[in-house]
Amino acid sequence: MAKAFLYLRVSGKSQVEGDGFVRQETAIRAYAKAHDIKLVRTFKEEGISGTKEITDRPEFVAMMEALHSNGVRLVLVESLGRLARDLMVQESILHDMKRHGFQLISVAEPDLCSDDPSRKLMRQIMGAFHEYEKQMIVIKLRGARQRKRLKSGTCEGRKPYGMYPGEAETLGRIKALAASGESTTAIAKRLKSEGRKTRSGGEWLQPTISKILKRVELLNA
Repeated sequence: MAKAFLYLRVSGKSQVEGDGFVRQETAIRAYAKAHDIKLVRTFKEEGISGTKEITDRPEFVAMMEALHSNGVRLVLVESLGRLARDLMVQESILHDMKRHGFQLISVAEPDLCSDDPSRKLMRQIMGAFHEYEKQMIVIKLRGARQRKRLKSGTCEGRKPYGMYPGEAETLGRIKALAASGESTTAIAKRLKSEGRKTRSGGEWLQPTISKILKRVELLNA
């Protein structure tokens, strides 16, 4: 009996609190049972966008470390959209896993990860559709903001972190830790140990740190 890991990912709070994980895991377990695969560990990526690179996904990194250390060579996902929304991210992950001798199966499209040219083309087409869907969501949200601005005269929303009183010091700390080579996960843990709170008074998480640093990078570009 082959052994495999489950990789689950949801990007939004509503998916974390909804049935996103349950739906994905149910589909994967049904496939595993039908193909005599033993599922030995689950990796859940909560609130992580499908466009994130590999190094910005703590659960994916932990899974790859486990693959390299304990002999499991197979990973099951519900669909390639759960692996990544961005086509280039999809291809880079699949290429890296194949290079190290690991196999990934999307239970919704089990043949899409093969080397057959037609299957590779279909995988790329599916990735392009996922990327298109993501861009359409962005366009719809932008249009909604513009309609609200025209109607009410304002649609500023919340200001970026660092713009409100008391946030500048913590923002400086985040930037300094990033400049010293700390990962976004390590920075979140460091801020927690220092007793620093987020704008809403909660604990710092890796996705929040990543979002703040990406904005800083864009401003400095």
